Amino acid sequence: MSVGRRRLKLLGILMMVNFFIYVIVEVSRNSGQEKNSKSHVIVPKSSFWRKHIPHKAYWNKQQQKLERLYNPIFALLSNITVEESLSSNINFTNSCDPDPFVASQVSGFEDLPDRFKDFLLYLKCKNYSLLVDQPHKCKHKPFLLLAIKSLIPHFDRRQAIRQSWGKEIKSGDTTVVRVFLLGQTSPEDNYPDLTDMLKFESETHQDILLWNYRDTFFNLTLKEVLFLKWVSNTCSGAQFIFKGDDDVFVNTHQILDYLKSLTKDKAKDLFIGDVIQHAGPHRDKKLKYYIPESIYEGSYPPYAGGGGFLYSGDLALRLTNASDQVLLYPIDDVYTGMCLQKLGLAPEKHKGFRTFDIDEKQRNNICSYTNLMLVHSRKPQEMIKIWTNLQDPNLSC
Repeated sequence: MSVGRRRLKLLGILMMVNFFIYVIVEVSRNSGQEKNSKSHVIVPKSSFWRKHIPHKAYWNKQQQKLERLYNPIFALLSNITVEESLSSNINFTNSCDPDPFVASQVSGFEDLPDRFKDFLLYLKCKNYSLLVDQPHKCKHKPFLLLAIKSLIPHFDRRQAIRQSWGKEIKSGDTTVVRVFLLGQTSPEDNYPDLTDMLKFESETHQDILLWNYRDTFFNLTLKEVLFLKWVSNTCSGAQFIFKGDDDVFVNTHQILDYLKSLTKDKAKDLFIGDVIQHAGPHRDKKLKYYIPESIYEGSYPPYAGGGGFLYSGDLALRLTNASDQVLLYPIDDVYTGMCLQKLGLAPEKHKGFRTFDIDEKQRNNICSYTNLMLVHSRKPQEMIKIWTNLQDPNLSC
């Protein structure tokens, strides 16, 4: 669409918004104004609309541009001109070329660690091809889809999951299917070429999803977005989704029992996990989750720890749409919390999720796992041992 046509379209939208506001004001005035006990009109002490406050941090500024693109009313209420809004929209393409302007727009860009530079240069790219797909994985609409984040070299973890809590199930109306989510690991990240081994694994187990992007810590958010799009396109019939890391132990039977106990209303917006609230970015450069002030300012919305969480398939489809309206963020679990916030929702804390493990003295007590849904972290041998012991028909807790 040409700039002229986009300008006319936006002007038309703004005119409709103005007319709508005018009608509401007139109807309100004619139907009577709110009065206090003395029949005097109540005058608000503060303005109803929040004044637009420009941000200094790069991510926040870019997110505001995205808000203008998806919400013309935001631009109107923020006193943003048509020309400014059009300019933002034109520049906000889903480009996979490095952004030529980012170095001049981020304070101290050249001094940032390379992981931040790479992330910012390709911030607006969400288009990566799927190299290995499982197009028939959900042909029988699964009750539960297990989606496990993994790295190509983690063959032992994936095999342990297949032999324990990640077993696929087809029993009556309960179908559980499994996929592992992978990106490319390159020699520059000190990984060997494991292409042939991965091909054999995929052909054997039919549970690998592999995208053509660099699998790094900051790109876990990208893995989240690409997985949501895969669900929307290939597995939209899944009733529930568990998404977690490949170093967690999951009591799948406990999850299934919980899901079957839910009411329809509860199930629709389900999103549970080990929820973190009132958090914000870490400013210590030595920490894994360090975020510079030049990149992000403000607090985080409530979010579930990325070790694992459980949500409805219906919500997954809505999260897919919400992800189009939220910029990629370097920390994937925080990003998911941002997308939930965009939908007007928040994750619910569930005591069955222990992403920070259980007491050391309880780790070897099998009965400690019977009422849990997730524990982090466990080695492959530990996963198999715990799962086997939980299946013991003579187990008494």
